[in-house]
Amino acid sequence: MRLVLPNPGLDDRIPSYQDLERTEEASDRPKWDNKAQYILTCVGFCIGIGNVWRFPYLCQTHGGGAFIILYLILLVLEGMPLLLLEFAIGQRLRNGSVGVWRSINPYLTGIGIGSMLVSLLIGLYYNTLIAWIMWYLFNSFQSPLPWSQCPLNDNGTGFVPECQRSSTMDYYFYRVTLNITTSIAESGGIHWPIVVCLLAAWTVICICYIRGISTSGKAVYVTAILPYIVLTIFLIRGLTLKGALSGIIYLFTPDISELTKPTTWLDAGAQVFYAFSLAWGGLISFSSYNPIHNNCMQDAVILTAITGFTSIYSAVVTYTVIGFRATEKYDSCISENILTLLNAFDLPEDSINNNNYEAAFNHLNSSYPDIVFGLDIKPCDMQKLLSEGVEGTGLAFIVFTEAITEMPGSPAWSVLFFIMLFCLGVSTLFGNIEGVVVPLKDLKMLPQKWPQEAITGVTCVVAFIICLLFAQHSGYYWVTLFDNFAGSVPLLTIGFFEMIAVVYIYGIDRFNEDIKFMIGYKPSIFWQVSWRFTSPLLVLIILVFYLVTQSQEELTYLVWDPKYDQFPSLASVPYPSWINLIIFILAGIPSLAVPAYALCRLVYVYFKNN
Repeated sequence: MRLVLPNPGLDDRIPSYQDLERTEEASDRPKWDNKAQYILTCVGFCIGIGNVWRFPYLCQTHGGGAFIILYLILLVLEGMPLLLLEFAIGQRLRNGSVGVWRSINPYLTGIGIGSMLVSLLIGLYYNTLIAWIMWYLFNSFQSPLPWSQCPLNDNGTGFVPECQRSSTMDYYFYRVTLNITTSIAESGGIHWPIVVCLLAAWTVICICYIRGISTSGKAVYVTAILPYIVLTIFLIRGLTLKGALSGIIYLFTPDISELTKPTTWLDAGAQVFYAFSLAWGGLISFSSYNPIHNNCMQDAVILTAITGFTSIYSAVVTYTVIGFRATEKYDSCISENILTLLNAFDLPEDSINNNNYEAAFNHLNSSYPDIVFGLDIKPCDMQKLLSEGVEGTGLAFIVFTEAITEMPGSPAWSVLFFIMLFCLGVSTLFGNIEGVVVPLKDLKMLPQKWPQEAITGVTCVVAFIICLLFAQHSGYYWVTLFDNFAGSVPLLTIGFFEMIAVVYIYGIDRFNEDIKFMIGYKPSIFWQVSWRFTSPLLVLIILVFYLVTQSQEELTYLVWDPKYDQFPSLASVPYPSWINLIIFILAGIPSLAVPAYALCRLVYVYFKNN
């Protein structure tokens, strides 16, 4: 006996198999030019900027190879079943995220609304990252690179003190690019260079998506393929750098103890949702443009393999750079110590070098402990340098830019790197804007007579205006806030509701028959167990533990403050109390869209009937 909740009128709301066969050719719904275009669009949507900076950072934080193993397991057990569910339900019901869930049951329309809100919120800060990338790209066409040296002070007698106390890369990012304030509560006004870059970023998205998939489908041939070419070029170059192998070994060396920590599982589970762009609504829309007999199961397996491979591949590339950077710092540390010892003991210049430093230091330390103790000998620890985590944007705008300045022909490498990030970001934004525009049309929130070009244009203009929030001098803190909360709880909540809706309201038996109709055979026992038990249970556990963990921690954020006693380290300060309202808007409203809409509809139907 199957547990399926009553769902009257379902057969009247969804097209029959005969209707699908009859109307497929005559339908005016957009279609993909070919299968490659669809796969590339999905790959571009799923493989984003986070693969370059979020996944490597999580590997660095959670035990390298141990996190990779856990991530790949959850990719298959948690991510792939939900991916196939979104592909199949979109292809079967021929609608976007709002239309699909409203067809299954009008009370479930809130799932589509929640997905639309998540796509909008993530798209807003994501395109701000693209604006920053464009700023760096524009400034890469000069030699030397502007972040390779500190600027002179006002009277030209020395360098700017803030830059000298930190580093040229830190100073260029926080002071020149963002001109950052020391608090999220301190706006600082509008930073106009970022406004110009935001305008350029939204203009690019608007032009590429102006006619929906008919234009964005052409762009993905460049935006989805080019990043792999650039990553391969960087891998070849990275492997020739000193210390690259140390970084790769560090990446794949597992720290098994990390698997006993709940935070490792939480981050791995959340990263799966980021990696697949699940619950954003875009994948459902994209799959609805497929032929009705497209093999969506094969697509889900292919995309899972590509996503897993790309995450690891980009991490390897990143760690060649991290290994090179750590080796440069290690060698610099050793050289400074050698110089200190040579001067203190008046030794010949070549008597101590990198190869015999340890033996020479131990000899001098045992022979003249008092003298050595009084010297400023710095501890040089290669493992510590490799483990220094640089989260999120810092990995791209600070670590990579620092490594690039050390490479011969650095402007060319910088241009390549930021073109790659730009392509990764733009191809993901195609899915985000798809997840907003299609629901707006389904909800009839804009005039139905408006053409696709007008809807896309209005959406991009409104989004640009909202994005001025990130163009303030405090914009970096707002981007971090959106990144932490807009894409965490809402994605897990919506993903959980999607699985419950298909299995227990639409009916898992009906869903199995739909897949058999589309691809010719029923899903295997793996899919059945995953949809019914494994995937919902994993998502629910991760969601509950995430909420419990967050509720026990004080809400803090990192600020760039030259007055901080440990500057240039970022200072951790508590959020102001009013930020709780913003967090509720970012995480609470999209998560509560499902029950809130169902309740409102229940009240509406009650009063209408009475």
